[in-house]
Amino acid sequence: MYYLTSLFLVISLTLFGQANIPICHVPTPTRLKQIRTAKPKATLKSVVGMKRIPAGVFSMGSHDAQGRADEYPLHHVHVNAFWMDETEVTNAAFAAFVKATGYLTTAEKAINWAELAKQVPKGTPKPADSLLAPSSLVFVPSAGPVDLYDYSQWWAFKRGADWRHPEGPGSSIKGRENHPVVHVSWDDAAAYARWAGKRLPTEAEWEWATRGGLKDKVYPWGNESVNNAPYKANSFQGHFPYEDQALDGYKSTTAPVKSFAPNGFGLYDMAGNVWEWCSDWYRSDYYKKSPVINPKGPSSSYDPDEPGVPKRVMRGGSFLCHDGYCSSYRSAARMKSSPDSGLQHTGFRCVKN
Repeated sequence: MYYLTSLFLVISLTLFGQANIPICHVPTPTRLKQIRTAKPKATLKSVVGMKRIPAGVFSMGSHDAQGRADEYPLHHVHVNAFWMDETEVTNAAFAAFVKATGYLTTAEKAINWAELAKQVPKGTPKPADSLLAPSSLVFVPSAGPVDLYDYSQWWAFKRGADWRHPEGPGSSIKGRENHPVVHVSWDDAAAYARWAGKRLPTEAEWEWATRGGLKDKVYPWGNESVNNAPYKANSFQGHFPYEDQALDGYKSTTAPVKSFAPNGFGLYDMAGNVWEWCSDWYRSDYYKKSPVINPKGPSSSYDPDEPGVPKRVMRGGSFLCHDGYCSSYRSAARMKSSPDSGLQHTGFRCVKN
């Protein structure tokens, strides 16, 4: 089988066939390198809509049997106090940023073949221009049970899918101004954070914040199953990826921020709804050598699943997370993706000192 990277889902499916990716660990397709836009200057410095997260020490990593290899070993970490957005950045907030700066997101730009050619097998022919057009990855439910190792069964590149058109052409964010913005890459999230006078959280800050003062619990609310009513997060109930029973009120889509109860620090949607970008580079073995005080992640990325693809950390799970597939709304759950990737379930929130 040809070597596939999740960076090149649409091209790899076109040229090489289906991918075979380990279940439950980084099964998120990634997007191609893009030409960067200029970095907007920071213009906003308010803490309105933020919560003060106290300093503290906690055991970082998995405390349950669902933990993955990169969630170990458990290690004590001290985090200084900081401010954190109480919600994920919304469509309305992101629209204000775009209006002020004219920023174009990764999904709104054509794929740069010159960059792509550096990362695919040598001699790979240039794909059709239609496959390099502005596009993003959209969730498409399967008709029935599928191989859960093959994420191409429920993800599809759609031309014209972006933050303004979450499901692709014909969709819009009208009436969803209070939903989290999606189809944002790490680059997009970092640009917004700079403009807002903030930054993306470190992975340690994010995990400390999501625990909300609870000690060694599985979820931000404790140890009770995400599937028990009253529902505590926007997740996928039923049979993934073809039957979302929507018991939580949201069928395979984002929910407005603050639709579920906050955690102990007053933060909403720290589990489910959308994946949230962190500032850290991803390394699967980082916990073995993480600093004890305010870790900021490794200096470079290494993912043994895709050694040639640098990746950043994502946290929190999304509306597509399911107990039988990924269970990534756990407080310790980690995910990773290339910085130029955005999907229908990827968003962010910001912090500041």
